[in-house]
Amino acid sequence: MSSPPEPEQVDDPAKLKALTHPRRLRILNELRHGPATATRLARALGENSGATSYHLRRLAEHGYVEETEGPARGRERWWRIRPHDLRFPPRSEQSPALRAQVDEFGRQKFQADLDLFARFQQQRESMGDWGDALPFSRGTLHLTRDEVGRFFEDYLALLRRYWRSAEEIPPEARALAVRFVTFPIPETEEPVE
Repeated sequence: MSSPPEPEQVDDPAKLKALTHPRRLRILNELRHGPATATRLARALGENSGATSYHLRRLAEHGYVEETEGPARGRERWWRIRPHDLRFPPRSEQSPALRAQVDEFGRQKFQADLDLFARFQQQRESMGDWGDALPFSRGTLHLTRDEVGRFFEDYLALLRRYWRSAEEIPPEARALAVRFVTFPIPETEEPVE
């Protein structure tokens, strides 16, 4: 069994900016279905292959995608997502430029998650028993700042325990969106269970 990617500290705003570009996000979403060429991606996204090729090279520069083997047809370059585990420095240690990129990255990812959940709800009835696969928990904990860090590391250890490489995914497995968020409740608010 292969190991999940090692955590990667991102403190370069340009590296994160490369990931928050709208076309690049669309390319990455398409590559989640499997390797593709710039031409195939262009067709799927309604773009031209020159643009998708350019954005693939920028993503590769920052380590988000990599070339891979594909069906041998001339000089086609096949691309796949490079698994990664991005981590960011604490907000108090981020430069203003990095902070702006982290905020935009979080905004885009949170919106994408809301959109994904809405699509799940629309299709849930047609998913058979997978429509029941919605473990859900809400809670409030009272933790010290150090305990928050340990709690997060425990969560990541659990996530890494179930991680599989693309080659190890059993045919009956299905991709699941797994998200973790915790934040301090503003002092003017009452805790909500």
